[in-house]
Amino acid sequence: MRKITVVLASRNKGKVAELQRLLNEELGDVVELKSLDDVGLTEEIEETGATFEENAMIKAAVAAKSGYPGLADDSGLVVPALHMEPGIYSARYAGAHGDDAANNALLLKNLAGVSDRKAAFICSLVMVFPDQSAPIRAVGAVEGEILLSERGENGFGYDPLFWYDPMGKTLAEMSADEKNAISHRGNAVRKFARKFARRMGLVEDDD
Repeated sequence: MRKITVVLASRNKGKVAELQRLLNEELGDVVELKSLDDVGLTEEIEETGATFEENAMIKAAVAAKSGYPGLADDSGLVVPALHMEPGIYSARYAGAHGDDAANNALLLKNLAGVSDRKAAFICSLVMVFPDQSAPIRAVGAVEGEILLSERGENGFGYDPLFWYDPMGKTLAEMSADEKNAISHRGNAVRKFARKFARRMGLVEDDD
Protein backbone atom coordinates (compact mmCIF):
# COMPACT_ATOMS: atom_id res chain seq x y z
CA MET A 1 0.00 0.00 0.00
CA ARG A 2 1.24 3.47 -0.88
CA LYS A 3 1.99 5.58 2.19
CA ILE A 4 -0.01 8.71 2.99
CA THR A 5 2.27 11.68 3.65
CA VAL A 6 1.22 13.89 6.57
CA VAL A 7 3.05 16.99 7.81
CA LEU A 8 3.19 17.47 11.57
CA ALA A 9 3.28 21.12 12.66
CA SER A 10 6.50 20.68 14.61
CA ARG A 11 10.26 20.94 14.14
CA ASN A 12 10.91 18.57 17.04
CA LYS A 13 12.27 15.29 15.65
CA GLY A 14 11.51 13.52 18.92
CA LYS A 15 7.88 14.57 18.78
CA VAL A 16 7.61 13.46 15.15
CA ALA A 17 9.07 10.05 16.05
CA GLU A 18 6.75 9.64 19.05
CA LEU A 19 3.64 10.47 17.05
CA GLN A 20 4.80 8.27 14.17
CA ARG A 21 5.07 5.36 16.58
CA LEU A 22 1.61 6.00 18.05
CA LEU A 23 0.04 6.23 14.58
CA ASN A 24 1.81 3.05 13.45
CA GLU A 25 0.40 1.21 16.46
CA GLU A 26 -3.13 2.22 15.47
CA LEU A 27 -2.98 2.22 11.67
CA GLY A 28 -0.06 0.05 10.67
CA ASP A 29 2.67 1.39 8.41
CA VAL A 30 0.45 3.61 6.23
CA VAL A 31 1.37 7.16 7.32
CA GLU A 32 4.70 8.85 6.61
CA LEU A 33 5.00 11.72 9.07
CA LYS A 34 7.17 14.68 8.07
CA SER A 35 8.18 17.76 10.05
CA LEU A 36 7.82 21.38 8.96
CA ASP A 37 11.54 21.44 8.22
CA ASP A 38 11.25 18.33 6.04
CA VAL A 39 8.91 20.18 3.66
CA GLY A 40 10.64 23.56 3.81
CA LEU A 41 8.07 25.47 5.88
CA THR A 42 10.14 27.95 7.85
CA GLU A 43 7.56 30.47 9.07
CA GLU A 44 7.08 30.97 12.78
CA ILE A 45 3.60 29.98 13.94
CA GLU A 46 1.87 32.35 16.34
CA GLU A 47 -0.45 30.44 18.65
CA THR A 48 -3.10 33.12 19.11
CA GLY A 49 -6.04 30.83 19.88
CA ALA A 50 -8.00 30.94 23.13
CA THR A 51 -8.39 27.14 23.36
CA PHE A 52 -6.30 24.04 22.72
CA GLU A 53 -8.36 23.27 19.61
CA GLU A 54 -7.98 26.77 18.17
CA ASN A 55 -4.21 26.62 18.56
CA ALA A 56 -4.06 23.14 17.03
CA MET A 57 -6.15 24.38 14.09
CA ILE A 58 -3.81 27.35 13.53
CA LYS A 59 -0.74 25.09 13.49
CA ALA A 60 -2.32 22.40 11.31
CA ALA A 61 -3.39 25.02 8.74
CA VAL A 62 0.23 26.16 8.39
CA ALA A 63 1.40 22.56 7.94
CA ALA A 64 -1.26 22.05 5.22
CA LYS A 65 0.41 24.81 3.15
CA SER A 66 2.85 22.05 2.22
CA GLY A 67 0.18 20.54 -0.04
CA TYR A 68 -0.14 17.55 2.29
CA PRO A 69 -2.61 17.07 5.15
CA GLY A 70 -1.38 19.08 8.14
CA LEU A 71 -1.56 17.60 11.63
CA ALA A 72 -1.08 19.44 14.91
CA ASP A 73 -1.76 19.00 18.58
CA ASP A 74 -2.06 21.45 21.40
CA SER A 75 -1.94 20.09 24.90
CA GLY A 76 -1.78 21.23 28.47
CA LEU A 77 -2.76 20.88 32.08
CA VAL A 78 -5.98 22.25 33.55
CA VAL A 79 -6.61 22.60 37.28
CA PRO A 80 -10.22 23.47 38.22
CA ALA A 81 -9.20 25.01 41.57
CA LEU A 82 -6.99 27.46 39.64
CA HIS A 83 -9.76 28.48 37.23
CA MET A 84 -8.46 25.93 34.68
CA GLU A 85 -4.90 27.30 34.72
CA PRO A 86 -2.31 26.82 33.35
CA GLY A 87 -4.34 25.75 30.29
CA ILE A 88 -3.02 26.94 26.93
CA TYR A 89 -0.12 28.59 28.78
CA SER A 90 1.08 25.28 30.27
CA ALA A 91 4.50 25.35 28.55
CA ARG A 92 5.14 28.95 29.56
CA TYR A 93 3.22 29.18 32.84
CA ALA A 94 6.16 30.74 34.70
CA GLY A 95 7.21 32.94 31.78
CA ALA A 96 9.94 31.19 29.80
CA HIS A 97 8.75 28.57 27.32
CA GLY A 98 9.58 25.02 28.36
CA ASP A 99 11.08 25.78 31.79
CA ASP A 100 9.66 22.70 33.49
CA ALA A 101 11.23 23.36 36.89
CA ALA A 102 9.87 26.91 37.07
CA ASN A 103 6.43 25.86 35.83
CA ASN A 104 6.18 23.09 38.40
CA ALA A 105 7.35 25.38 41.18
CA LEU A 106 4.72 27.99 40.28
CA LEU A 107 1.99 25.36 40.12
CA LEU A 108 2.89 24.12 43.61
CA LYS A 109 3.03 27.69 44.90
CA ASN A 110 -0.41 28.51 43.50
CA LEU A 111 -1.86 25.31 44.98
CA ALA A 112 -0.36 25.87 48.44
CA GLY A 113 -3.09 25.31 51.02
CA VAL A 114 -5.60 24.18 48.39
CA SER A 115 -7.32 20.90 49.25
CA ASP A 116 -8.93 20.28 45.85
CA ARG A 117 -5.96 19.24 43.73
CA LYS A 118 -7.87 17.55 40.91
CA ALA A 119 -6.36 18.11 37.48
CA ALA A 120 -6.50 16.86 33.91
CA PHE A 121 -4.24 16.80 30.91
CA ILE A 122 -6.01 17.67 27.66
CA CYS A 123 -4.80 17.06 24.09
CA SER A 124 -6.56 18.48 21.05
CA LEU A 125 -5.47 16.92 17.75
CA VAL A 126 -6.53 18.51 14.44
CA MET A 127 -5.88 17.61 10.80
CA VAL A 128 -6.39 20.26 8.12
CA PHE A 129 -6.55 19.30 4.44
CA PRO A 130 -5.09 21.40 1.60
CA ASP A 131 -8.41 21.21 -0.29
CA GLN A 132 -10.21 22.89 2.64
CA SER A 133 -12.42 19.84 3.25
CA ALA A 134 -13.71 19.34 6.79
CA PRO A 135 -10.91 19.02 9.38
CA ILE A 136 -10.56 15.93 11.52
CA ARG A 137 -10.70 16.73 15.23
CA ALA A 138 -10.03 14.52 18.24
CA VAL A 139 -9.68 15.29 21.94
CA GLY A 140 -8.10 13.09 24.59
CA ALA A 141 -7.89 13.56 28.34
CA VAL A 142 -6.51 11.90 31.44
CA GLU A 143 -7.66 12.81 34.96
CA GLY A 144 -5.57 12.83 38.10
CA GLU A 145 -4.42 15.11 40.89
CA ILE A 146 -1.43 17.27 41.70
CA LEU A 147 0.91 15.99 44.43
CA LEU A 148 2.67 18.15 47.02
CA SER A 149 6.08 17.28 45.57
CA GLU A 150 7.59 15.68 42.47
CA ARG A 151 7.96 11.92 42.02
CA GLY A 152 9.65 10.05 39.17
CA GLU A 153 12.36 10.71 36.60
CA ASN A 154 10.60 9.95 33.31
CA GLY A 155 8.40 12.13 31.13
CA PHE A 156 8.56 15.89 31.07
CA GLY A 157 6.58 18.98 32.02
CA TYR A 158 4.16 18.43 34.88
CA ASP A 159 4.47 14.61 34.75
CA PRO A 160 6.34 14.33 38.11
CA LEU A 161 3.46 16.10 39.91
CA PHE A 162 0.55 14.37 38.13
CA TRP A 163 -0.73 11.40 40.15
CA TYR A 164 -2.76 8.77 38.26
CA ASP A 165 -4.60 6.78 40.90
CA PRO A 166 -5.62 3.69 38.85
CA MET A 167 -1.93 2.82 38.40
CA GLY A 168 -0.77 4.19 41.76
CA LYS A 169 2.01 6.33 40.32
CA THR A 170 2.79 9.64 38.65
CA LEU A 171 3.16 9.95 34.89
CA ALA A 172 6.89 10.42 35.50
CA GLU A 173 7.05 7.03 37.24
CA MET A 174 5.57 5.24 34.23
CA SER A 175 7.34 3.63 31.31
CA ALA A 176 6.68 5.15 27.89
CA ASP A 177 4.31 2.30 27.02
CA GLU A 178 2.40 2.67 30.30
CA LYS A 179 2.02 6.40 29.77
CA ASN A 180 0.93 6.09 26.14
CA ALA A 181 -1.75 3.58 27.15
CA ILE A 182 -3.53 6.12 29.39
CA SER A 183 -2.23 9.56 28.41
CA HIS A 184 -4.21 12.42 26.93
CA ARG A 185 -2.08 12.31 23.77
CA GLY A 186 -2.42 8.55 23.43
CA ASN A 187 -6.20 8.80 23.85
CA ALA A 188 -6.42 11.61 21.27
CA VAL A 189 -4.30 9.70 18.76
CA ARG A 190 -6.47 6.59 19.09
CA LYS A 191 -9.64 8.62 18.45
CA PHE A 192 -7.98 10.48 15.59
CA ALA A 193 -6.70 7.28 13.97
CA ARG A 194 -10.21 5.81 13.76
CA LYS A 195 -11.58 8.96 12.11
CA PHE A 196 -8.58 9.22 9.77
CA ALA A 197 -8.90 5.58 8.71
CA ARG A 198 -12.55 6.10 7.78
CA ARG A 199 -11.84 9.37 5.94
CA MET A 200 -9.06 7.81 3.90
CA GLY A 201 -11.00 4.65 3.13
CA LEU A 202 -8.63 2.44 5.09
CA VAL A 203 -11.62 0.82 6.80
CA GLU A 204 -15.32 0.69 6.04
CA ASP A 205 -17.39 3.43 7.64
CA ASP A 206 -19.40 1.82 10.41
CA ASP A 207 -21.41 4.89 11.42
